Amino acid sequence: MQMAEVKEAYARHAPATSAREANARGGAPRRVAAIARNTFREAVRDRVLYNLVLFVLILTGGAVFLGELSAAQEAKIIVDMGLSAALLFGVFIAIFVGVGLVYKEIERRTIYAIFSKPVGRGEFLLGKYLGLCLTLAVNVFVMGAGVSLALLYVGSGWDALALRIWPAVGLIYVELMIVVAVAILFSSFSSPALSALLTFFVFIIGHFSAELKGLSATVGSAGTRVLFAALYYLLPNLSNYAYITAASHGQTPRAADFAGGVLYGLAYIAVLLAASTLVFKRRNFK
Repeated sequence: MQMAEVKEAYARHAPATSAREANARGGAPRRVAAIARNTFREAVRDRVLYNLVLFVLILTGGAVFLGELSAAQEAKIIVDMGLSAALLFGVFIAIFVGVGLVYKEIERRTIYAIFSKPVGRGEFLLGKYLGLCLTLAVNVFVMGAGVSLALLYVGSGWDALALRIWPAVGLIYVELMIVVAVAILFSSFSSPALSALLTFFVFIIGHFSAELKGLSATVGSAGTRVLFAALYYLLPNLSNYAYITAASHGQTPRAADFAGGVLYGLAYIAVLLAASTLVFKRRNFK
């Protein structure tokens, strides 16, 4: 993290009196924005966005090798392959970059310089979260645009499917925002390796929420039923965002389903960030 830039932002925007006065004058949003901006710049320096080049190569190569198929089948495979790759790339970024956001600052000892300023721990986590979400937004947008362009290429002209995929792209992004929040929560009290493992576990189980609900009602053991029910209500229901197959057939989610998925995601993210802040405030760095 570029401490000079953060310090400069704090010097311009944060009054030297107290954190309460700084918050009253709008200093908190500016500090969060400064942390988010530098988190994004650090991701760019770490070449996180270079995965876009690999994605474009995979998508272009796939479009060339699919030249023997019919136009309709080409489009379906491109959407399936492109959106699945966008989700996969995004999940790897969300997990393996997300779990290191806090740890790297602790390892470099820069966290002491940050907290010596009027920066709350909640502001620090929120800024880190928003910075990585901005990185993912660039990734998801470019990948979605790549899928749309590939569809136009194989269709040799206008194809309505190039626009119909974007609701699914939006839901993929919301899902990745949830995964980042989960990674932030685990990294607020655990090591990067364990945080990555737990976040990946939550991502996998989150796609089987419906099965967990069914199991909680059918298994014989009362303790097992309680466990499955608890997992169902505690873990994110990521099946709300599984529209890749539907998008490949030209289907779009209903407006109510799309809005419900977005609102559910934002509410779940707010709870995770609040929990992360409570845990992080109790953490001792000495």
